[in-house]
Amino acid sequence: MRIAERVVLALALPVVLVTIWWFASAGSTNFYVPPLATILTAFNDTWLGPLIVTDVLPSLGRLGLGYAAALLVGIALGVAIGRRRTLRALLEPVLEFLRAIPPPVLVPILILFAGIGGGMKVLVIVSGCVWPILLNTVEGVRAIDDVLADTCRSYRIGGRLRLWHLVLRSASPQIMTGARQALSIGIILMVISEMFAASSGFGFTIVQFQRGFQIPEMWSGVILLGITGVVLSLLFRLAERAVLGWYHGLRTMDRRR
Repeated sequence: MRIAERVVLALALPVVLVTIWWFASAGSTNFYVPPLATILTAFNDTWLGPLIVTDVLPSLGRLGLGYAAALLVGIALGVAIGRRRTLRALLEPVLEFLRAIPPPVLVPILILFAGIGGGMKVLVIVSGCVWPILLNTVEGVRAIDDVLADTCRSYRIGGRLRLWHLVLRSASPQIMTGARQALSIGIILMVISEMFAASSGFGFTIVQFQRGFQIPEMWSGVILLGITGVVLSLLFRLAERAVLGWYHGLRTMDRRR
């Protein structure tokens, strides 16, 4: 019953909004705001065909590769910086400078060094996704419980065991927070990177529809992006639940007390 209630609550607002959109646009004669029925027909004709293979899957592949690389780099650097005060003091000004640069601004520079292929698009995604992961990892490592750290030291637990069971596990809630933020940024940068010197992908196709005044097809691409974001968010929740099962269990026990 509880699961059913959650499903109903999650779907209630989207169903209401889609219903309002359907009836509000049913008689629309505005070229730029076509009826939802026309957009859904364009969605079926446009995206449920070859474009899934030629545009959607390559975009998702680049997003996955860039996101995974950002996770590896962000967590590795975050752990190193968070554990060493001297390194943190040395790198903090540079990190703040780089973090303040919007990733889309780097696209022309990355094109010069990486060309206009898939590598450039992956680098754009990495350049934006790495910061929330890195900064949240640093804060998570810095916030490790002193009692737990002293216990590990007393029992001479070091090396990989300390890194895995103390450092990463203690910092994992904040790491997952950064990873969630990075996923949203990654989707945005995936589209932006494909609007520059591209020949395929989500962003490229939607821009081509806009330039060709194929308005229903353009709207259908926006809807598909929204659906993609929802699906990726749900998948992330499943991964988060698996990684932080122990953490949620502790919080549940604390509430019961």
